[in-house]
Amino acid sequence: MNITGIVVEYNPFHNGHALHASESKKATNADLVVAVMSGNFLQRGEPALVSKWSRTQMALASGVDIVLELPYVFATQHAEIFAEGAVSILSAFGANSLCFGSEAGDIQQFLRLTSFINENETTYNSFLQEALKEGYSYPKALAMAFKRIENSEQILDLSEPNNILGYHYVKAIFKQESQMKPYTIQRTQAQYHDKTISSLGIASATSIRETLIKQGNTLEAVEHVVPAYTFNELQSYKKNYTSFQHWERLFPFLKYKVLTATIEHLGNIYEAEEGMENRLLDVIKEASSFQELMEKLKTKRYTWTRLQRFCLHTLTNTTKNDMKNLNLTCPYIRILGMNNTGREYVNHYKKKIDVPLISTISKLKHPFIEIEKRATTCYALGYDPIIQNKLMKEEYAHPPILV
Repeated sequence: MNITGIVVEYNPFHNGHALHASESKKATNADLVVAVMSGNFLQRGEPALVSKWSRTQMALASGVDIVLELPYVFATQHAEIFAEGAVSILSAFGANSLCFGSEAGDIQQFLRLTSFINENETTYNSFLQEALKEGYSYPKALAMAFKRIENSEQILDLSEPNNILGYHYVKAIFKQESQMKPYTIQRTQAQYHDKTISSLGIASATSIRETLIKQGNTLEAVEHVVPAYTFNELQSYKKNYTSFQHWERLFPFLKYKVLTATIEHLGNIYEAEEGMENRLLDVIKEASSFQELMEKLKTKRYTWTRLQRFCLHTLTNTTKNDMKNLNLTCPYIRILGMNNTGREYVNHYKKKIDVPLISTISKLKHPFIEIEKRATTCYALGYDPIIQNKLMKEEYAHPPILV
């Protein structure tokens, strides 16, 4: 069976995602599309608009055959660890290929870049560390280091977010000696960081969230850029849960956590570096919203995303000790949902998968799962007690969604 893997967040699932899933299947001639999807918190350190279960429903209704969870310990990391975790899960699940969206849209550029950097690894790492010490963010330092070692026209633009992720997917495939072959599809129309929705049928997930949360528009404002099932699912979610989740709803709990913790404890939070905990403590005292906090925290050295992840780890009490022995290989595979084609594959091939394949987290004890439970508890904050209880129960007992 020819299986194509894709790595996704679906926050929320929109027309561009539907195009990516269908084009990935065509490009790789796949029998099955498997999505590794972040759970309730995402790579940029923010809560998902709707729960992992709601996003799984959207994906299965729009052409994805199986949805697997990318655990919190991988999902909320910088691009390199995020990619390694996702690639390890897809490899363990038996995927033959990985297809990602990129600004470049040409897989040869990624292959040449990976080979080029491997040949110049020592020099490249030296330049990367120099740029980081000068106070540049990781994405900027990455692009600067590459620009210094290239001796011809630029192979790939590493200032673009999806190109950066794509490079790390390809790098992880070679590093892990995975059986997967990489493919890429060019992103069309909307770009990753676009904050406004055009009249066209494709918009970025960022612009959809901005429209619904910061601009306070109704769902009808995004109806033309999401599949009908996504629109219906968003309507149903808002009705049942009263609101979409976002950082402003969680900000009071973050502020309480910071102001009641010792500076020593904050210094032990994962990704706390160079006195970042002192700066957070000073700034949060006067901040009246998460937006205000982030605007005051941001510096040249640390990107909004980097600081947002630190805030998230503070909220979920994820410490350096939790991540001390982080193994970047897949420890288990959790199925969030599947259709009939996906179910058939799982039934036939589950004995060939070398890691535990779980349907609910109550069936396995693992440090990653303990962190996942804490993360879900924090995700439920901001809702009334009945909804909180529902979200927390789902984490323990919700079986895979079957379509």
